[in-house]
Amino acid sequence: MTRTLFALALTCLAALPAQALERFTFDSIDGGTIDSADWAGKPVLVVNTASRCGFTPQYDGLQALYDQYKDQGLIVLAVPSDDFRQELSSAEDVKEFCEVNFGLTLPMTDITHVRGAEAHPFYRWVADTAGFAPSWNFNKVLIGPDGNVKATFGSTTRPQSPPITGPIEKMLGARG
Repeated sequence: MTRTLFALALTCLAALPAQALERFTFDSIDGGTIDSADWAGKPVLVVNTASRCGFTPQYDGLQALYDQYKDQGLIVLAVPSDDFRQELSSAEDVKEFCEVNFGLTLPMTDITHVRGAEAHPFYRWVADTAGFAPSWNFNKVLIGPDGNVKATFGSTTRPQSPPITGPIEKMLGARG
């Protein structure tokens, strides 16, 4: 019964018309803004993160994924959020924590809401178009080069696992 419902849900989701990414801006942890218009034609993995979570060690995998594919066009965007009460109190603290503990160089936003009424417009768009809202820290949204949500992943899916790298490699191969 559960498999049947899951298959039906996937079929219904696949039948929905694709709605390409709208233009969004995020406040960058480094100052300035991050503009989704710069993502055109590139795959993007957007991950809501937190510094004090059991999944925080995934920062290593996110950085490794970014290092491996960035020259081919992959963007990995970390979106620190305190929606699950596990983020540090300021963007400056988050930036320092990530640099010192993980050597992060991938793009990061300022601390951002990812759920509910205060969710960033990007996350509201993902909820509206893909029916996905983060249920915990380190949930992942894969946006294709065409600007559509291609897949979503929960916290337990590691950044360098085949469910994530497989589609990314296909997207990057299609660009070449």
